[in-house]
Amino acid sequence: MNQLANNDNFLILLVDDRPENLIALEEILSQPGRSFIKASSGNEALKLALKHENIGLVMLDVQMPEMDGFEVARMLQLNKKTQHLSIIFVTAISKEEQFVLKGFEEGAVDYLQKPLDINITRAKVKVFERLYFAQQRLKQSVLETELVNKQLERFVFIVSHDLKSPVATIAMLADMMQKEDIVKNEPELLENTSIIYNSASRLTGMIESILDYSKKSLNEHVVEEVNAYELVNEIVKMLSLKPNTQLHIDENLPTFQTRKIKLQQVFQNLLSNAIKYNNNPNPALNIGLHSSNAEFYTFYVKDNGQGISRQDQNRIFKLFETTENKSTGESSTGVGLNLLKMLVEEQGGKIKLESNPETGSTFYFEWRK
Repeated sequence: MNQLANNDNFLILLVDDRPENLIALEEILSQPGRSFIKASSGNEALKLALKHENIGLVMLDVQMPEMDGFEVARMLQLNKKTQHLSIIFVTAISKEEQFVLKGFEEGAVDYLQKPLDINITRAKVKVFERLYFAQQRLKQSVLETELVNKQLERFVFIVSHDLKSPVATIAMLADMMQKEDIVKNEPELLENTSIIYNSASRLTGMIESILDYSKKSLNEHVVEEVNAYELVNEIVKMLSLKPNTQLHIDENLPTFQTRKIKLQQVFQNLLSNAIKYNNNPNPALNIGLHSSNAEFYTFYVKDNGQGISRQDQNRIFKLFETTENKSTGESSTGVGLNLLKMLVEEQGGKIKLESNPETGSTFYFEWRK
């Protein structure tokens, strides 16, 4: 029977040197949504396994001439294209433990003893069928996630590219203004112009970094030594702190090998939000290292704002979920924290929030060492 293109089809490879056994197995297991390919020897089984990429299960007889089932299983395990296949050994040989163990050592995931019990055979195959489709759904989910990530990276690239020119223009104009006599003679005006120039210049550098990041895949992106304390200070300089802001950055933030741009994106997002949504007349911002274990650093960003309601805490990390900050009048786009969550989980870490109206909000996130 030919391999079907239908993704809902469960393809079973039957291997036995006796034609009557192949017919009997197909008769026992036949039902809608299943198809079968048959091999009467070990060599034929290996060829079919390489030809058909969507085999869900191999029912493999142990006692065959020339190449027995154990050797077939061993060959399937050695080939990258077939090593994922689930194998059930079908055998009439001794039930003794040594024979069963040998089958498992060669890659079998289950064992059926001849003469076959029809109900047990059907039940076991049904279990493997469910596992196969669960694995297919998982693979499809991973592919869809990768597609979304590529689309988001493309979106970031386009936005960054469009921002680069106007921001560079602002920096250039601010630099020109600093050289004008009317600005030089006004200390406050000169200071403000200098702030505009420095912020625009740093933002231009960040946009260039994002553009560089967007052009590269995760595997291509450079891992470099990052001083987290210096990184956070650089980010803070780019942000406009509100008057009277008390800022504390833990000097014990680590220096380690990681992807700088990704860590920078996470810190910048959290710090920007902590400043933007804080309605306290005396804002306070704390950045530090909460804990460290063999795999991860756990960083935190803490503010003393009005906090985030419990209802909103369950929504803020979802894509395009927005909240309205009644105290500051600021609203979110529903993108930033979702991207942040993706970046953290990409490292294998987790992000969590602790918040209440009296003490503000603290975001904790794990970052792989």
